[in-house]
Amino acid sequence: MLLGVNIDHIATLRNARGGIEPSVIKGAEIAEENGATSITTHLREDRRHIKDEDVYTLINSIKTKLNLEMAMADDIQKIALDIKPHSICLVPEKRQEITTEGGLDVAGQFNKVTEFIKPLLDAGIIVSLFIDPDEEQVKASAKTGAQFIEMHTGAYAECFGYKEEEEEFQKLKKSAELAQSLGLKVNAGHGLNYENVHRMHEIEGLYELNIGHSIISRAVFTGLPEAVKKMKDLIK
Repeated sequence: MLLGVNIDHIATLRNARGGIEPSVIKGAEIAEENGATSITTHLREDRRHIKDEDVYTLINSIKTKLNLEMAMADDIQKIALDIKPHSICLVPEKRQEITTEGGLDVAGQFNKVTEFIKPLLDAGIIVSLFIDPDEEQVKASAKTGAQFIEMHTGAYAECFGYKEEEEEFQKLKKSAELAQSLGLKVNAGHGLNYENVHRMHEIEGLYELNIGHSIISRAVFTGLPEAVKKMKDLIK
């Protein structure tokens, strides 16, 4: 499995003082140097952490791949078409949420999703849909033209160590199997950390894990190079 490192919360810390440090660009550079195969960042509609100028600078400075998380917002679609990241991941967004609360309802807004991603696909950008591990959502995703899904691992992460863990894990495993049978490639992320990430090895064919909060949290105490290296070792 590959490791995509989400650097959003470096920007959260920077924005707390309104200055220029810590630098998200330096954070991306360190993550790459220590094993990240892509840099993930979420340009939210409210710009609460990553700013427009960040993604414009990142696309010209990183050596690996930029994975841009985004909602179905026309202004952000325009930015994606301008910078042409390696990939985008379409996610749902609520203004008051602390973090993304669930997967995108592709089945319930199939036409809207399909129409929104078409210009991105036409521009040669790889498209991933962030969905809950649900059969209906997987099947709908496969019909949109997207090449990837990213399974929302939040429910598994919250249940890790409790009796519900196995049920949530099996949802991930079965959804991954279904997605791959339909021609989709499969990523996963949300809530994965140094304790629960090892079970991702049990899901055959997972392509990349996108992990941010846990890595940046560990980096506060150990430094970012160690935090990235440790996660990279765990997912090898």
